[in-house]
Amino acid sequence: MRGQDLNHGQVGIFGEYLRISQTSTNFGGLGGRVGVNVASPLSLEAEIAYDFSRVFAETFSNGSGTVGATTSSYRVLHGLFGPKLQTKGPVRLFVTAKGGATSFMFDTRAASFSTFTSSVDNLRTSNVSGVFYPGGGAEAFLGPFGLRLDIGDEMYFNGGTHHNLRITFGPSIRF
Repeated sequence: MRGQDLNHGQVGIFGEYLRISQTSTNFGGLGGRVGVNVASPLSLEAEIAYDFSRVFAETFSNGSGTVGATTSSYRVLHGLFGPKLQTKGPVRLFVTAKGGATSFMFDTRAASFSTFTSSVDNLRTSNVSGVFYPGGGAEAFLGPFGLRLDIGDEMYFNGGTHHNLRITFGPSIRF
């Protein structure tokens, strides 16, 4: 182990796919994460993601079977923190177990930076559920630049445990 391995941090952005199993709904969003190596092979990570409103298609009959689409204005905001155990080398495999919270909200405003920040400001008044996220994945680096893929089960607790497939993918930078 090199001494400099302990001083490394990592920042990244990612695209996210979330499958809410309770309603069989797919969400897509964007997020960011920051991590700090605390002792080889352990690092601590924090991340936040915002899933944009979902469009639902509904069928109704007017005699000729017309299909209509409407925006649900349903969004998801996630915040997670926890350890990541990883292998060494330019291609790293890892496992993680993070805890945090997920907020499910209805918001008719267009998705923008200001709607994201007001969603964070209003967390105390929205539908927030505790979350546990066990997952794993791989990351590959060429120098300080890399790509990362995470796959896991984002479990939220609200009237029971709800299991949800979560996949993230995006670039990261080590420093």
